[in-house]
Amino acid sequence: MTALPLVLRPEHPDDGSAIERLHARAFGPGRFARTAYRLREGAAPLPDLCFTALVGTYLVGSVRVGPAEADGGPLLVLGPLTVDPSFSGRGIGSSLMGASLEAARRTGHGLVTLVGDAPYYRRFGFRPVPPGRLVLPGPVDPARFLWLALTENAEDHRSGLVRPARG
Repeated sequence: MTALPLVLRPEHPDDGSAIERLHARAFGPGRFARTAYRLREGAAPLPDLCFTALVGTYLVGSVRVGPAEADGGPLLVLGPLTVDPSFSGRGIGSSLMGASLEAARRTGHGLVTLVGDAPYYRRFGFRPVPPGRLVLPGPVDPARFLWLALTENAEDHRSGLVRPARG
């Protein structure tokens, strides 16, 4: 059996339908009711921070990052990070995270937030947002609301309601 190499690349404009099918397979129809999706409504992902993973021509993973804001300035919302369930456990999610976070650092972004599994995201440096510091536009388990400063003290002046940035 021949192993197909994994190719990580920036998301292409024509990847949208394949990414939506991937999200449907991984998260199901209930994904639209989640608070994290509210942060993405009306704010397009930032193309220079979004990546896909392919095995051959099959899209097996995707990470998207969009703009948001809170009192004190802009921030990023990472997600969804998605890997096709049949390809999980192979480091694809970690590779996508690394590419996206490196691109965010390189382009001068300061703070990234996400809603996700703390033990998984801790390896990338994410930690829980201190209680009451930032507020999401819906319910979320506080232990799953995480942030990562990409520049020194980037989290110092961010507070209040996190909302999509509509630049």
